Parts: sequence; structure tokens; C-alpha cells
Amino acid sequence: MNKVYANAREAIAGITNGMTIMLGGFGLCGIPENSIDALVESGVTGLTCISNNAGIDNVGLGKLLRNHQMKKMVASYVGENKEFERQLLSGELEVELIPQGTLAERIRAGGAGIPAFYVPAGFGTEVQIGKEVREFNGRMYLMELGMRADFAIVKAWKGDTRGNLIYRHTAQNFNNMMAAAGIITIAEVEELVPAGELDPNQVHTPGIYVQRIFQGTDYKKQIEFVTTAD
Repeated sequence: MNKVYANAREAIAGITNGMTIMLGGFGLCGIPENSIDALVESGVTGLTCISNNAGIDNVGLGKLLRNHQMKKMVASYVGENKEFERQLLSGELEVELIPQGTLAERIRAGGAGIPAFYVPAGFGTEVQIGKEVREFNGRMYLMELGMRADFAIVKAWKGDTRGNLIYRHTAQNFNNMMAAAGIITIAEVEELVPAGELDPNQVHTPGIYVQRIFQGTDYKKQIEFVTTAD
């Protein structure tokens, strides 16, 4: 099976209106920049996007927001995007906020085939609404469902032609677990090498989870806030 695609535009083929997609990264670190740009150019609409956060104005997922291609955002942190705030308050965008650890575990569980699990986070808050509650050892827990998506789009530092992936530092956040939770997983990498060149002991995501891979270009790797000290 040939997993290698020429570019992001070809790799996202099949993502259509109304689909649910996961996008890896943490803040603006480790986000699939090329794939997001390709989604913007494709004009696909009505997307439900699952990601740790919504990027910032016109950067990362902020591009999809600005273009009104997103119907719903599922995230744990959304505080740096004014367009997100505007669409939320105006009722243009559906939003599901999930505690960060719970979001990570829901994605991991989905990728592992675990349908549901219990966590204490969110008990007694709005997060509890509509969820099963059980007591374990004198403490109350909410039942949370494992999470999957039609497509998972991840960004890795290096990958091979069989889809094995290596992430760097903070870019491991959400990318690794999302790769296992997509029905179809697309990986964009900074460097694509022939199969057999990666040290198996360094591989974070085995190629069995990846259906499509391509080498990205022109990464901006922007920073949300630049802080300097005298």
C-alpha cells in the first residue's frame, strides 16, 4: 500500500462538508500547517474540529474560523482567538469545552478502542450536564466517551514511507494520540525518509495508524506570544 502523497492538497482528498476532524498540536506548536492551508483552499464547510485549542486570529485553526468553515469546535483552551469569541457570542459557532486531561484521555481511549471511562474532573460543574455519574471509593466520577474522527491530521518532525512517525518536544502533545484515533490519519512531516531509516526505538507513532503521509514545506512555526526580558 502506497501511503505517500505529493502534497497537502492531495492528502486531504475525501474530507467533505460536515465531517469531524482532529488536528494535532499544542497552541501553535506542532500544528499541521500545510493541511490547514489546504483545507482553507478546498472550501470545505460545516466541519467539527477537535483540537487542544483554536489557534489565534488567522493563524492555525484561526484560518478556518475566519473563513467560516467550522461548524463546531471541541477544545480545552480557546482564550487567544478574538474571532472565536465573536462567533461563539453571536451563536455562529457551536463550542464544546472539555478539561484538557479529559480531552486527551477521550482521544487516547478512542484510539485504543475503549468506549468509555470515568474521571473526577468536571463533577459539580457544567461539564457534568447530561453525563452518567458514579461513585468510586467515596469520590464522584463522570463517565466520558472515547472519541474518534473521520480524519485525524497530525504533524511530525520526521516520518518514513510506511507512516512511522517521530515527534519533537512539545509537538508530541495530541499528535501522537490523535494519530491512533482517526478513521483515516494524515501525517505531514518536515522530513520524509525511506522505510528502514528510522530507529525503531525512537518511533512514537507506528505506521499501522497512518494511511497518508507527505512532506510539508514552508513551515512558519509561529509563536503565540513573544516574551522578552531585559
